[in-house]
Order: sequence, then C-alpha cells, then structure tokens
Amino acid sequence: MEKYQELMARIDKDRVPKHIAVIMDGNGRWAKKRLQNRLYGHKHGAEAVRRTIEGCHEVGVKYLTLYTFSTENWSRPKSEITGLFKLIINTLFKEFDDLIKNNVRLKFIGSRKELDSNFIEQIDKACARSAANDGLTVLIAINYGSRREILDAVNDIVSDKINGKLDTKEISEELFSSYLYTDGVPDPELLIRTSGEMRLSNYLLWQNAYTEFWFTEKLWPDFKKEHLMQAIIDYQNRDRRFGAV
Repeated sequence: MEKYQELMARIDKDRVPKHIAVIMDGNGRWAKKRLQNRLYGHKHGAEAVRRTIEGCHEVGVKYLTLYTFSTENWSRPKSEITGLFKLIINTLFKEFDDLIKNNVRLKFIGSRKELDSNFIEQIDKACARSAANDGLTVLIAINYGSRREILDAVNDIVSDKINGKLDTKEISEELFSSYLYTDGVPDPELLIRTSGEMRLSNYLLWQNAYTEFWFTEKLWPDFKKEHLMQAIIDYQNRDRRFGAV
C-alpha cells in the first residue's frame, strides 16, 4: 500500500485523464496457470474490476469503460458464457450498495441483440438506480463490438433521414458521434490493456482516434491500483500534440 500512496503523490490531479478505457485481458491464462477453469479466472478478474473502480474514484477519473464481453466472445463455450453472465449480475449486485454510496453511475453500452431479456432487465435496473449519481461513470461494454456500433450508427442515421427525423445534408463528426453507444461521453484519453497483447480487438475504434495506449504484461486478475497509477503517470509524461508540431 505504501507504493500505491507514493505513486498517488506523483500524480498531477489537474491532469488526470477524464476517461480511461480498459481491455481486461488474461483471465483465462491466469486460471490455466493455476490449473483451474476459465470461470475461476473471471471470478478473480471481478476483484480487479473493483480495485480499478476504487482507484479511478480516488484519483478523480470521471469515466471508466470496461470491455466486459465482446460480440466475438459468443464463440466461447456455452458453459463459460453462462457462468460469466451470472458472475456479472452477482458481482454487480454484491458491489452495488458501495457503488451508490461512492456516487458511481453505471451505464451499459453495446448491442442488445443476443442478450437475454432478464439480463437486460437487471442491467437496466442497476443503471436506473444509479442515474442520479454524478461522480465516476462506469460504462460496462457488454456484447460490444466497435464495427457493429459504427454500422448501427450508420443505419440509424439513414433511417432518421428517410423518416424525416434528420434534416441535414452533411454528416459531421459531432453528429455521427451522437449516434454511437457512447453518446454524451468524452472520448478516452487513456486506454489500458493487460496480458501483453497489443491490439484494440474491435474496441472503441472511432473513440480511440487520439487515445494514448498503455500496455502491461500483467494478467487482468493481477492488475492492482498501483498499476493503474503507473499508467496515469506514464500518460501525464507524454506530449499529446493531436497532429500539431
């Protein structure tokens, strides 16, 4: 904990990234190293989620987006998928009172296609109960794929244009962004990916246009608050020019 406090002291609170996106990778490999099934890794990964939410809250991050389940993850074994969705709900309601107490707001992003209606109902209830909170907003990306998000936005724009709901000849970046799942949320300034992999995996492709990336070899269940602080410190040491000299 001393190391964590030392890292916290090095952070410029005026330059903390407003929005951090995370690709939580490595649960399966973490479990395999311990001769356990993948769900065992997901359960311990949930503890890393709690630590990351706490760390973001403590340092003043306003938005945290967690890549929880992608549109490609449906190819995994049915038993793992079923167990993972049960884990999401059980963990959410186990931690919910603390989230509310700490002024955390929950938001779901992703496609509702393929999702069980009962699961959607539970997620919607949690989001509604936290809607009045104005502290850290945690975006849970479930059944999320950035290519699908972009196609959904295009189809919605076309539909609104045909139905007379949209009266414009030119589609601006701002208008297009308003049709994405992340409408109203600033683009991520920092993206963290664990487990040593260095790719975006169809995650926030539009939103990550100028995002700073931070990769670590740590598997997600081993990700601790001090790693989050190291990522933020590294981010603050970078020169972000946005295409300028």
